[in-house]
Amino acid sequence: MLNSHTQSQSPVSGGSRFSEIPSLHQFISKATTTVTDSGVSDPQLDSNTVSDVPPKGRIYHETYGCQMNVNDMEIVLAIMKKAGYSEAVEVPESAEIIFINTCAIRDNAEQKVWQRLNYFWFLKRQWKSNVATGRSQSLHPPKVVVLGCMAERLKDKILDADKMVDVVCGPDAYRDLPRLLEEVDSGQKGINTLLSLEETYADINPVRISKNSISAFVSVMRGCNNMCSFCIVPFTRGRERSRPVESIVREVGELWKEGVKEVTLLGQNVNSYNDTSAVEEVESGVNWKYSDGFSSRCKVKNMGLRFADLLDRVASEFPDMRFRYTSPHPKDFPDELLYVMRDRNNVCKSIHLPAQSGSSTVLESMRRGYTREAYLDLVKKIRTIIPDMGISSDFICGFCGETEEDHQETLSLVRAVGYDMAYMFAYSMREKTHAHRNYVDDVPDDVKQRRLTELIEAFRESTGQCFEAKLGSLQLVLVEGPNKRAPDTELIGKSDRGHRVSFHILPVPDKVNNDVKRNPKVGDYVEVHILKTTRASLHGQALAITTLSSFYADHTHEEPIACLTGA
Repeated sequence: MLNSHTQSQSPVSGGSRFSEIPSLHQFISKATTTVTDSGVSDPQLDSNTVSDVPPKGRIYHETYGCQMNVNDMEIVLAIMKKAGYSEAVEVPESAEIIFINTCAIRDNAEQKVWQRLNYFWFLKRQWKSNVATGRSQSLHPPKVVVLGCMAERLKDKILDADKMVDVVCGPDAYRDLPRLLEEVDSGQKGINTLLSLEETYADINPVRISKNSISAFVSVMRGCNNMCSFCIVPFTRGRERSRPVESIVREVGELWKEGVKEVTLLGQNVNSYNDTSAVEEVESGVNWKYSDGFSSRCKVKNMGLRFADLLDRVASEFPDMRFRYTSPHPKDFPDELLYVMRDRNNVCKSIHLPAQSGSSTVLESMRRGYTREAYLDLVKKIRTIIPDMGISSDFICGFCGETEEDHQETLSLVRAVGYDMAYMFAYSMREKTHAHRNYVDDVPDDVKQRRLTELIEAFRESTGQCFEAKLGSLQLVLVEGPNKRAPDTELIGKSDRGHRVSFHILPVPDKVNNDVKRNPKVGDYVEVHILKTTRASLHGQALAITTLSSFYADHTHEEPIACLTGA
């Protein structure tokens, strides 16, 4: 399951604090800026392939939730562009069409969306007066379109909300958006939330929201078959289906030509990837290998090319491009995948390994398909095969029936593993889930919050050692931009393991250009000697500008340094 990056959970990498949920007043006061969690509206959609259809209206978009939602919005923009909606604006007051891409993972995520919908409703019903006062610049009252997981989960409630919304479109129906908007023109409301067993949008070239970015996300599969008792994703995203390998390779190739240096492969359960489209003789799913000690309630019928095959293919074809992936399930880490990660230098040594709980009793109630012991054995195997592997995780506090003893087991798991980063949140029951139908949400809110605080503290106690182990090491850093704390004098980027690394801007030898000295810039791979660490970042001295393949050719003999804490 991909993580919902909203207030309802607490992503922690050493020192982040909770933020207050924005009020409606705060949202309205920020109306002159684009308010998005994961992406911003483009002043202009890419004009390279504008269709011959005349412009039909300007688009404003907001995205909430996981990175998959951001990628979905890029697909929506491509579909709309082909239909003649070729311009995007940065504020909703200037748009004729407003897209809000939603998240249903936690209740707080939905509350944020309802707040924004209230403001968009205000723009609609007060359009004439807003135009007269200069508040709005749209040519007609905006059509409001709800996309994503909330669209599927709450379609009836959304459409009944006093003409607040014009179109409701689920994650598998985005190709239908132009037709749905035409229905609005004829006085109807547009709705399509049907889930698909086939839709992957493999033939659509997404319109990238972040222009000139050195990193990009590529969706490789959609849906989820795991049916964890707490999770709404199978009901909002449907069953698993995978894009053909060739379509993914083509998209990555296009990104490489555009100057992208790092790609993250996306999927609700990305390592459950299973492409049967190009395999002449599909194997029986009986041969599907899970991680040792792990199981699944949903059996694989036919086995094609697995995630290890896909990862090996893109890594070999683009040796100077970095690859990450998210979000995997611990059950799908067969040895073959770990060996690909070990042997391919451009596959980042970072694994997101959602534990959810450290108690076998709670894990069984969650229907996760593994025990605490099996999870720790997997961590041990990962770090045996790849000693310097960084591991991050997800945790839920206060799940149905969780006792103090269960909670203590989760704290001890966090200390035993030594995570680089973790998403931690208090349990919020969702309708339609197995837990909603069969369990009682019996842990009081104050207990959930107390346990969450204790979990964050346990994480912080152990994570610093993962960063301290890097002191004195040489790291290959992909430069992302100025360090916000010292924008004029420092640059910042990520190491292979995903650690944030900053360094002073000074001329260094460019190994790509005969060691001519120059200042590093965004998109460069820079060798950095680590001189200082915190619980959440590294700082060092830039030594040289290089390429990914050259760096590993020069340094493959060096022994990796494992996290000092670790199962």
